[in-house]
Amino acid sequence: MIRDLHHQGLNISQISRETGYHRNTVRKYLAAQTMPIPASRRTRPSKLDPYKAYIQQRIRDYPLSAARIYREIQEMGFSGKYTVVKDYIREIRPPTRVPAVLRYETEPGVQAQVDWGECGHLDVDGRRRKLYCFSMILGYSRMRYAVFTLSTDTSTLIQCHLNAFEYFGGYTEEILYDNIKTVILKRALRASDHQWNPKFEDFFSHHGFIPRLCKPYCPQTKGKIENTIGYVKRDFLLGGTFSSLDDMNRQLLQWCNRVNAEPHGTTHEIPVERLQQENLKPLIGIPPYRLRQEEHRKISREAYISYLGNRYSVPYRYAGREAILEIQRDQMTVRVGTETVCSHTIVPGHARNIREKEHFSGLLAEVMRCNAQSETDSRPLFRMVGPEVEHRPLSVYEGFSGEVQL
Repeated sequence: MIRDLHHQGLNISQISRETGYHRNTVRKYLAAQTMPIPASRRTRPSKLDPYKAYIQQRIRDYPLSAARIYREIQEMGFSGKYTVVKDYIREIRPPTRVPAVLRYETEPGVQAQVDWGECGHLDVDGRRRKLYCFSMILGYSRMRYAVFTLSTDTSTLIQCHLNAFEYFGGYTEEILYDNIKTVILKRALRASDHQWNPKFEDFFSHHGFIPRLCKPYCPQTKGKIENTIGYVKRDFLLGGTFSSLDDMNRQLLQWCNRVNAEPHGTTHEIPVERLQQENLKPLIGIPPYRLRQEEHRKISREAYISYLGNRYSVPYRYAGREAILEIQRDQMTVRVGTETVCSHTIVPGHARNIREKEHFSGLLAEVMRCNAQSETDSRPLFRMVGPEVEHRPLSVYEGFSGEVQL
């Protein structure tokens, strides 16, 4: 290019201004008839270099967020900035197309949003169960609450609400839902004509909040909560290690505490600080809502029932019977037919045996009595009988008495 400009009649100063090269560089090139090769710069080592192999492996295994990777390598000793990690991950990760959505912003204390999300499977009591995530987010402050469950029934939904209300310290004037049977049985054109799930209607009437429904087939009306479910999957669940459902929820609560104390990506403010402006309806003054959740179980021959990976004893005389477990917070009542047979405090952990001594009182004596009775009533497995002999009247033999055998 320098030679072309020189052939066009430009002098060295003009070529320098046009190309950005120093005049001496232009002069040297024209004299040497070649373009000078710039000296190579030495690449400075980056704080991220020792962690790049780990980052590449994690990205290959799971599509983790840059924030998640940043936290992980911080725990490994990385002291650099988040932007360095984010820029590097952007280089090595293939781009993905994200559909645009329309945001609906709400005033303080007006609305919260609720949703369920499926999160794979979990082995509980020897059965493979679906794992669900309940999530609630306050529309103004962006405070989040989430919990994993094994069911999405109405009792579980209500209990999750109670947990969320306690976590937030109150609740909003209205809550937005999908059109699910645990909330709404039949939707009408006018909200006043909706046919609500009776159990859920009793709950929201007790607390005095207004349930709102999303427009059918229009998930954009719940953009905040859809993001929360996805955020839980990407930033918490993906690639995690857990020992039980209790352990998952314990770690998830810690995750909620952390993200609620960090600046939100949309508001650029900290949710727990904006919570003070929500003016939530307080829980004080509202009578506690009594919720009973029922589970069906069969009592084992050893007189135990299983619940959430642990075994609880039942009076031995009910072994083999069908039972109903009534769950209320951390208390469990066992009912057989119409009779309440025992109760337990639900314990955390996995593979634990909770045994009440009185449930087996008299069992040994009954076993010994049954064994003794069995011996008394015992019968031989078989009996021996002699060979069959033909019986004839004596007159038959008298008929042969006069015969002489030669």
